[in-house]
Amino acid sequence: MMTVSSAKTASSHDNEWPVLKSYDADHLGRIAMPIGGIGTGTVSLGGNGGLRDWEIMNRPAKGFLAGPGGNQAPFFAVHIRSNGMSLHTRGLMGPIDESDYEGMDGRNPANHGIPRFRLCRFGAAYPLAQVFLEDPDLPIRVCLQAFNPFVPADAESSGIPIAVLRYRVENIGDQDLDVSICGVLENFIGQDGSRTERDWRYVDLPIGANGNSNEFRRNKALCGLLLSSTGVDPADEAWGTLALTCKAHPGVTFRTSSPQGIWGEGLLDFWDDFSADGRLDQAPVDGGDRPMAALALQKSISARGSDTFSFYLTWHFPNRRAWAHSLVGNYYTERYRDAWKVAERTVPHLPLLEQKTVQFVRAFVDSDLPSDVKEAALFNLSTLRSQTCFRTADGRFYGWEGCSDRIGCCHGSCTHVWNYEQATAFLFADLARSMRRVEFEYATDSRGLMSFRIELPLVQAQNFALAAADGQMGCIVKLYRDWQLCGDLSFLLDLWPHARRALSFCWIEGGWDADLDGVMEGCQHNTMDVEYYGPNPQMQFWYLAALRAGEEMARAADDGDFARLCRALFLRGRDWTDRHLFNGEYYIHLVRPPDADQQVATGLRIGAGARDPQDPAYQLAEGCLVDQLVGQLLA
Repeated sequence: MMTVSSAKTASSHDNEWPVLKSYDADHLGRIAMPIGGIGTGTVSLGGNGGLRDWEIMNRPAKGFLAGPGGNQAPFFAVHIRSNGMSLHTRGLMGPIDESDYEGMDGRNPANHGIPRFRLCRFGAAYPLAQVFLEDPDLPIRVCLQAFNPFVPADAESSGIPIAVLRYRVENIGDQDLDVSICGVLENFIGQDGSRTERDWRYVDLPIGANGNSNEFRRNKALCGLLLSSTGVDPADEAWGTLALTCKAHPGVTFRTSSPQGIWGEGLLDFWDDFSADGRLDQAPVDGGDRPMAALALQKSISARGSDTFSFYLTWHFPNRRAWAHSLVGNYYTERYRDAWKVAERTVPHLPLLEQKTVQFVRAFVDSDLPSDVKEAALFNLSTLRSQTCFRTADGRFYGWEGCSDRIGCCHGSCTHVWNYEQATAFLFADLARSMRRVEFEYATDSRGLMSFRIELPLVQAQNFALAAADGQMGCIVKLYRDWQLCGDLSFLLDLWPHARRALSFCWIEGGWDADLDGVMEGCQHNTMDVEYYGPNPQMQFWYLAALRAGEEMARAADDGDFARLCRALFLRGRDWTDRHLFNGEYYIHLVRPPDADQQVATGLRIGAGARDPQDPAYQLAEGCLVDQLVGQLLA
């Protein structure tokens, strides 16, 4: 069984992290915690400390290891010396889980041949992850602390393309040790996990020129490797830069390449070099189009002492193409010139950013909510950092419905799907307000129809031209919520004319409530991907909530007549709903197909589940609808 911690910090020290849930060695195989900023993509930390799912190049890439042949991946390793003698070299990873062998088609799991630590456990309180590594044969214990800043109400600090990897090494022996930690990754720019190497798009280059190259840089505060490309098309989604850095230190050594070969010669050459003395010698070789970069940091740790080794993985890939293949850019790449600049500007501020992140997580973890509720709420915040969500170059926030392994699924910040999401509004209200502005200012047409999928670029926002009953009503309610949270009347007044049209759209001929009786009964496309005909609790409760929100917003906008109309419809609809839809136990659906000559307004019917509106499929009728009280959630 997986064990849940007591939700208290490991010690009273400020630099100790809270742990909400701990996983023992038998429950590590399915863990992959994404590390990255809002709208930047992520790389995931596996339960055994390995890095996987390199989703930093503008699209999902589940299972992408960013290494050749599918069984080598970027990794970190440790070397131990004592009295000038090399003792041990290990990958900073726990054992390979048996689940890693699933679906490998005869190939070995990632980094299969690298010696590892025997014992491993994982502690999590998103976005803070800790991997504890031990081995009875080694004189050290290691704790990897990995995170990305997550500061509520500060989307800028929470949207940095960085993965902080801090290794705390404890010397548990009686002898002083020289300890080196090294990060290794190939320059895979141009390969985003959705294409093979043969699909790389190259510009014309002189014969013999390499596509990708690695450069060592150093300044007073920072040193490390910048990975770039002159061979990948600068318009490609997978074109950009990567950097692996640490703070400037005399114990830093590096490699910008390793020998090429078809049977892992580059990795073997690196391993022999690092294992000799914990330092790296530059290999004077042509590393090919995927040269291997390696950065090592060596420190002396006294007997029974400890020290930390901090590394920063940063990235910069500007060519996001969203769902319509039009270039929309990335907000984060407008803030930084390249991956090196990300590290240079961020590392000095990390202590404060970490403090604020830990403060938020600790306050939540130490609350008296049930552990399961805390886990569900906290761990699912990771979706904000995944490729499900992005910010275009102008800073606006968008989302897919979710992600498949290689591509986003169901485009357009779908209004009815995003009705259910609450975290953004309460943690990053400015991002939620940007969604409201897009929905009302761009996606709502002159009739009041809000396209429930928003096309990009925004000049095409209304091109989808189909409305979802629950999605449109939910956006009205969310506008009220976001206005209440910010208290900014100007925000409401800017959007009120559009919201007024969106609510009035219910009353058009052939619309959802064409007879103005406070009851939705027309053709209602909804999140079940069908059209319901006739009054049903899901859309009706959204409608009632929207009427109440409309009343309050109309009063704030000094629109008394509209407020009174909303109030009257709400009272009438509320009473009718309880009298006609409640069966004593739950609310039901009264199926009322339109007459053959009855008009359905343009933009309401997609045809999902209803090829013949007079005999519609998938109606709930007397069934108990799971979403029957969803409108009450926000009302």
